[in-house]
Amino acid sequence: MFVQATQCKRGNTTYLTYLVRESFRTPQGPRSRTICNITALPPETRELISQSLQGRSFVAAESLQLAEAWNFGGLMVLHQAWEEFGLSTIFDFVADARMAGLLKAMTLGRILFPSAKLALVDHARGTLLAAACGLDQATEDFDEDDLYAAMDQLNGHWVGIEKQLYQKSFPQGVSLVLYDLTSVYFEGNGPSRISQYGHSRDHRSDRPQVLLAVATDAQGLPLHLEVLRGNRGDTTTLQGLLSTLRRRFGIREAVFVFDGGMSSKVNLEAMDELKLKYVTRLGASRLEELLASLPAEQSPELWDRTQVMEIVREGKRYVIAGGSWRQQRDQQRRQARLSKAENELKRLAAVQRKKVNPQKLASQVGRALQRLKAHKYFDYAVDPNGQLQWSRRTEVIQAEKIRDGLYLLGTNATPEQIPSTGVLSHYKNLLEVEDAFCHLKDYLRVRPVFHGRPDRVRNHVRICFLAYWLSAKLERQWRQKEQTIEVHNLLRQLQAIRLGQLQVHGQPFKTMVAQVPKDLNALLNQLGLLPLFSQPPPWAPAVCSK
Repeated sequence: MFVQATQCKRGNTTYLTYLVRESFRTPQGPRSRTICNITALPPETRELISQSLQGRSFVAAESLQLAEAWNFGGLMVLHQAWEEFGLSTIFDFVADARMAGLLKAMTLGRILFPSAKLALVDHARGTLLAAACGLDQATEDFDEDDLYAAMDQLNGHWVGIEKQLYQKSFPQGVSLVLYDLTSVYFEGNGPSRISQYGHSRDHRSDRPQVLLAVATDAQGLPLHLEVLRGNRGDTTTLQGLLSTLRRRFGIREAVFVFDGGMSSKVNLEAMDELKLKYVTRLGASRLEELLASLPAEQSPELWDRTQVMEIVREGKRYVIAGGSWRQQRDQQRRQARLSKAENELKRLAAVQRKKVNPQKLASQVGRALQRLKAHKYFDYAVDPNGQLQWSRRTEVIQAEKIRDGLYLLGTNATPEQIPSTGVLSHYKNLLEVEDAFCHLKDYLRVRPVFHGRPDRVRNHVRICFLAYWLSAKLERQWRQKEQTIEVHNLLRQLQAIRLGQLQVHGQPFKTMVAQVPKDLNALLNQLGLLPLFSQPPPWAPAVCSK
């Protein structure tokens, strides 16, 4: 049977008739007859009858319900990237499949919802994190003790993991290595052997800390991570890094770029002995010496700070660089220090004291100026009556103004190997390491650290390193497609895409992917990610049938 629509015209009016008809065979051939006329029924009822006669099933709206819905969009992209970048075998050394799955869950969770291990179960609720990591979605509880046990599996295997990551990222090796340090503080005392008070890049001198030493390539893709004792001097870390990179990855001829904190005479001589090339920033005192040795016609006042100047002294090659932005920044920074220092001097001079102690007041002034980093800008004295007097060192301030915006780079590479502009561009690449620190410390929330065992501190940081490696690989891939959107931002937006299970009369009926938001549709299409959301992922149906 079928519904047939016929029309007839009477005058200027067209009439539609809807008939339910039945086909049958006769000796003379196929025939059809009318069963009933349904023209008077509402259009939606006629359509329902038509669809039913075509064999389609229908249920009452009240018997249809959305039983479960899981956030999975960001996980879908990360799971696909995990497989594409060859990480599916990265934890093959772990005998227990669940422990390996928990390591993957902590890595993906660090990107999507960075948090303490104890909070992972709360953030994972309502997502397909367990299923994406090969775990039982129905029973996985992400128990904190189990997560710690999974972290412990990394002990003794990190060198092998780093080697695998290096081979996957740099099959042809690297020609430029960027190296820098940062600090990460503890909540509490931390493990005594590595948790120490030291120079805090987080401005948390009240907390013990560890140092993170990170090496990346020119585009910020990480090569190596080391967790060091919190009170290590910057200059003592470089030679250990060189030894590790040469031994672990076979790096022999790369150019190493590092900041002034590591550029001690001993380190530079060690690199010369190893026949390694370097680009580093040198101190202000050396810059002053070189500027003083220049002839009058090359005075800094005459320089165009958009250009670089190369100087060779005693067989060593230097590049002086600068910029108008840096010049303005230096001027503003000095003016702020002068203003704060003079306000403090006025305050100290105005204090009413019961007993005059010129030596004590002079000590207070000296400490205050040192704290405000303005000691070199002022002459001051306290007379026997306890009166504080001061004046600006105009010659010091004027000499510093001339150098505003300038900084000194040193290299042992020849001009043929690295031209002057190349020296500057290599040094500017250190911003990529700072970006790596930004991801580790802010986006992935490596800090603060709560662990009390040295190995777990290291393994916590290593999981963050894995998460950043995965993010950096995705970022590089997306840059090649002319997209600069931040990886973590897009992935966290995509988590709003849901996978839902429809049930009819309490029985599973169909698993469906929610519609991709319109504002992300074009972007996902450009990145080649839209097909991922055309149907449920292959690892999800078994979960959704529960």
